[in-house]
Amino acid sequence: MPPIPGSGLAKGLAVTLRTMTRKTVTAQYPDVQPELPPRSRGVIALFEENCTVCMLCARECPDWCIYIDSHKETVPAATPGGRERSRNVLDRFAIDFSLCMYCGICIEVCPFDALFWSPEFEYAETDILELTHERDKLREWMWTVPEPPALDPAAEEPKEIAAARKTAEKLEAQRAQEAQSSQEARQAEQPRQAQQATEQPQATEQPPQPQESQRPETEGES
Repeated sequence: MPPIPGSGLAKGLAVTLRTMTRKTVTAQYPDVQPELPPRSRGVIALFEENCTVCMLCARECPDWCIYIDSHKETVPAATPGGRERSRNVLDRFAIDFSLCMYCGICIEVCPFDALFWSPEFEYAETDILELTHERDKLREWMWTVPEPPALDPAAEEPKEIAAARKTAEKLEAQRAQEAQSSQEARQAEQPRQAQQATEQPQATEQPPQPQESQRPETEGES
């Protein structure tokens, strides 16, 4: 059946009329902040303590906007006779957000959870050079990173938590066993001490020694 002439125009006018009757809602930004989704990609934050300078984020970045400098330090041996070890120390960690395309690859490939998404997006600058955030600035964004969402009650327990829980339960059982063994040893020692106390002979009192009799003085004795 061929379309009725003017049906498309009628549908368009109907959509326009429905829209005209609705109340318009204007977001009063920046006075009213928008409600962002939980996984919004605003800016990348750095948790410096977890960074091991493995360079995975810089190598995998498709825009090459991550700059990392480091040096090696010698760590003395932890035990006598052990060998010294070397570790990387972070000197510079910077991200050029004028080049970043917010793909999130650096956050995904980081094996030590040193990079996080922050929902903050208000960091525009008048100078493009100011969009290169050094590690101090990236550390400040960590305070804006939201908490991770709660786990599904039906989800499996994480391996790290399960291992830590098993270790704690093992230590608790070991302590309880040691306490029980020490208590049993004390209970077994008490009858033995009581028996030894009854077998010891009681100390006899010494008889009083006779006192010397005083002789009466005679007239001849001077």
